[in-house]
Amino acid sequence: MKDLKPNQIVEELNKYIIGQDNAKKAVAIALRNRWRRMQLDPELQEEIAPKNIILIGATGIGKTEIARRLAKLTDSPFYKVEASKFTEVGYVGRDVESMIRDLVELTVNRLKVKEQENVQEKACKIAEERVLDLLLPPSREKPLNADLNPDSNDSDADAAANISGANTRKKLKGMLEKGKLDSREVELDVSDTASPVVEIFTNAGMEEMGVNMKDMLGNLMPKNTKRRKVKVSDALKIIAGEEAAHLVDMEKVKTDAVYMVEQSGIIFLDEIDKIVGKDNANNPEVSKEGVQRDLLPIVEGSSVPTKYGIVNTDHILFMAAGAFHVSKPSDLIPELQGRFPIRVELHSLGEKEFAQILTTPKNALLLQYIALLRTEEVELSFTDDGVNRIAAIAEEVNNTTENIGARRLHTLMEKLLENILFQAPDVEEKSIEIDAGFVDSQLKDIVEDQDLSRYIL
Repeated sequence: MKDLKPNQIVEELNKYIIGQDNAKKAVAIALRNRWRRMQLDPELQEEIAPKNIILIGATGIGKTEIARRLAKLTDSPFYKVEASKFTEVGYVGRDVESMIRDLVELTVNRLKVKEQENVQEKACKIAEERVLDLLLPPSREKPLNADLNPDSNDSDADAAANISGANTRKKLKGMLEKGKLDSREVELDVSDTASPVVEIFTNAGMEEMGVNMKDMLGNLMPKNTKRRKVKVSDALKIIAGEEAAHLVDMEKVKTDAVYMVEQSGIIFLDEIDKIVGKDNANNPEVSKEGVQRDLLPIVEGSSVPTKYGIVNTDHILFMAAGAFHVSKPSDLIPELQGRFPIRVELHSLGEKEFAQILTTPKNALLLQYIALLRTEEVELSFTDDGVNRIAAIAEEVNNTTENIGARRLHTLMEKLLENILFQAPDVEEKSIEIDAGFVDSQLKDIVEDQDLSRYIL
């Protein structure tokens, strides 16, 4: 983060997201403020709260992508959840604290994988030795003539046997490293990973915690193993995976995960506008305002119990998003409004932005299809007028039907290239150009028929 200045954050986001400069600027400042806070005295650090953000705009204009890319840019723990999935305390369903537990769980798993990668080399060496033990079990018996002949020299016989065994093991190890033994089969005890899941009933409803019975009872329960006959190549992978898991210090992983979540976690609350609005007293549904009040202490800063320890949410960055077609941010309860001081309105996308989305980003849609068809040795190319025509049709369909933003491009591209993708393995013409004429021939009739376009595009 020290080297990541706000303008550099925006530049990185520009590689994947077209337009929405105001939103990029706001999130870049919020992210930089995190680094600035970490440079202060510990006493002052605790006093500075994160500047939570509400992104306002229709679907498909880049709200989620901005949050996701931001987290990836800084390698921060990230979790996306729809606010509409939460229920008020006392109702059956997900309680708001579950998003913190899920974020910690994801972070623990991610750190565990990283640590296993760090010890992979050591684990592979251990796996090789264990496989060699399976291929050439160490002799545990004395030579037979040692017991029959009392005058024989035990030490000489043992030394000769050891030299012979060491030479054989050395040869086997060389063959193993060259892959000459990969197809040979060995018998291996494999841990049974299946474990029961316990559903925890709390005053906040039923929450599936995924608690492992073996963790709860420790060593009281015997480990389940299965005897399997596997190839040496598979045995190496299985044993290396087990050894890597044993080499990882899980207590350190859990401690680091909780710290990362508390200091740099990002939670993206989508569809927050769905829990906004005044409730009818006679409405049997869950109170929307009740969900907001349950969210308030989490966003404001509280301690949430998880199976990895208590997690403090004071410095987690919350990014909320919603279309706010029917309601507006000021309809949120006042306390929650105050916890989202930054509000940014994202603009709807038009023909110009759609054309850029198709071609400019690093993961541009056209580049994806070109790469996919190249696997069939088909060279796909798009002319400028073809790209502009696709963008124009996307804007037209969004205006005449439901506006789903850039997601419309995915639907159009699939329909446009449907026949090419189907016939690609057998097509004789390996060079295909998509121009405006081709686009019209494939999409014009559907676009003109509004009833049809509602179902197909």
